[in-house]
Amino acid sequence: MTQSLPLRLEVHESEKWDLSALFKCTDIYETTVKALPQRAEHFKLQYSGTMTSVKRIQEALDAYCTLAIDIDRVENYASLQLSVDTTDGEKQRLAALFDTLVGQIYGHLTFLESELLALDDVLLDEAIEHTAYSYYLTKLRRLKPHQLHPQVEEALTRMSPVLQAPTDIYGVTKMLDIDFGTFEVDGHTYAMDYTTFEGIYEDHCDTAIRRASFKHFSDTIRKYEHTTAAVYNAHVQAEKIEADLRGYDSVIDYLLAEQDVTSEMYHRQIDIIMSDLAPIMRRYAKVIQRTNHLDELRFEDLKISVDPSYEPDITIEDSKKYIFGALDKLGEDYHQMIEDAYQYRWIDFAQNKGKETGAYCASPYGTHSYIFISWTGKMTETFVLAHELGHAGHFALAHKHQNYLQADASMYFVEAPSTMNEMLMLNYLLSTSDDKAFKRWAIGSILARTYYHNMVTHLLEAAYQREVYLHVDQGQSLTAPLLNRIKQQVIHTFWGDDVILTEGTELTWMRQPHYYMGLYPYTYSAGLTIGTIMAQRIENEGAPAVNDWLHVLKAGDSTSPIELARMAGIDVTTERPLKQTIAYISTLVDELETLTDELES
Repeated sequence: MTQSLPLRLEVHESEKWDLSALFKCTDIYETTVKALPQRAEHFKLQYSGTMTSVKRIQEALDAYCTLAIDIDRVENYASLQLSVDTTDGEKQRLAALFDTLVGQIYGHLTFLESELLALDDVLLDEAIEHTAYSYYLTKLRRLKPHQLHPQVEEALTRMSPVLQAPTDIYGVTKMLDIDFGTFEVDGHTYAMDYTTFEGIYEDHCDTAIRRASFKHFSDTIRKYEHTTAAVYNAHVQAEKIEADLRGYDSVIDYLLAEQDVTSEMYHRQIDIIMSDLAPIMRRYAKVIQRTNHLDELRFEDLKISVDPSYEPDITIEDSKKYIFGALDKLGEDYHQMIEDAYQYRWIDFAQNKGKETGAYCASPYGTHSYIFISWTGKMTETFVLAHELGHAGHFALAHKHQNYLQADASMYFVEAPSTMNEMLMLNYLLSTSDDKAFKRWAIGSILARTYYHNMVTHLLEAAYQREVYLHVDQGQSLTAPLLNRIKQQVIHTFWGDDVILTEGTELTWMRQPHYYMGLYPYTYSAGLTIGTIMAQRIENEGAPAVNDWLHVLKAGDSTSPIELARMAGIDVTTERPLKQTIAYISTLVDELETLTDELES
């Protein structure tokens, strides 16, 4: 028996997204891309050296937004069309077309921030007060001590395709060069690639298949560990060089600056979860071991369902019942956004060869969001879809009410709307049935899909990433053995001796593209902290809390993430919301244990 995925062209159109809202055809895309360098150069000639009044600053920023929106559309189209079929040579060419020009395009535009930061303080203050770009300019001014000479800024930007190369090489190695072949279990042959491993085998209910697939997967990626380490080292060393050039004390400080949060908030999120959540999740792991009748609990067993025999199947059409049931309380406009997402094919549900792994939501300004997911028919995917629709709803509102430069909220906040939707999904599911097995499944799903994924998987990535940057700040280069040791130690610190760390566990660092995206991993837990508290407010208070939340979503990036949370009634400058969230997770595990006792009695 061989499990394999269809080619992209074999997938029904209804399961694919429709990118025509970005470009009607690839010819228009190519024409637009090729015109961008000249448009950017013209913008520079028109506005460079002319921003001597508030009116002129407003005009320049308005013109920049018009150009930047087109760049945003092009960039999203290039990545979206390639992500669903990385093996397609034409899609590779179309993406490369933008990649080769991006440095030239942005090179013409770096003067804008350089000249804004060179303005007289009085004029800059007036611009902050009297233009539509108040918060953008306020954030920009904070970077003034770290701004380099305009020619250096332009040179760095023009080199961006080269500096971005490690990210691209990682993706090519992962999706194109690694051939996983097949593995055998009890005389049956199973085909494997990244998508089938992470979507089918990693949480397979058959222990023999799951563990054999993990060994085969690990043995295969180990062949690439030194290349992957070298690529990753090139990426973080480039970050270190830029951090030093800009006068930051550490790479972490440099990367946090763009998130507009304090280092205390960053370190607290990692430290408290590592200390306070770990014992709770070890109890959860014991329930997994117990309900799956495992003689021992290994690392590769941690993602399986609490009750694999109960996992309901669900079609794409059936998912609407649960999505609308959970999210309708967010109002009519939100409901219509979801209707449009299904009807007008904003969502790529397909499973096919060459499709990248994971799930995400891309939100080009001025069009609509695009949701990337690989639908396997598992009920837990309703949580994934609710999560990505949370991003879509956030940006639909933010883009409608904010200009381009103040639309996309800080990375620290950006996962709050998505994870909050997952909590609404849990509350809805629990309200639909009193059946104990169903309740256990729903709670087990939110623990596995939402809290394990966001506050364990991604948090352990964050703890690992922090150790990596500490080594880099000390002048060390990264090698595969060093990265393996760091990852192994972080995982062991969290799970202790309750989980056997099978050979291959240490290679988990090779699997995550987040490491090429700044300090992204820890923000999942930060967003989920806000999302958990907000979902509780909505559950307890109803419409007033919903109105507060919609007001926050509309604010986009017009204020700080601290203020966005405060608008939602949450003070993230203290540890209280995180402690409350961890306490809530503990109650879920309590209920999971109780339901298991009752079902097995």
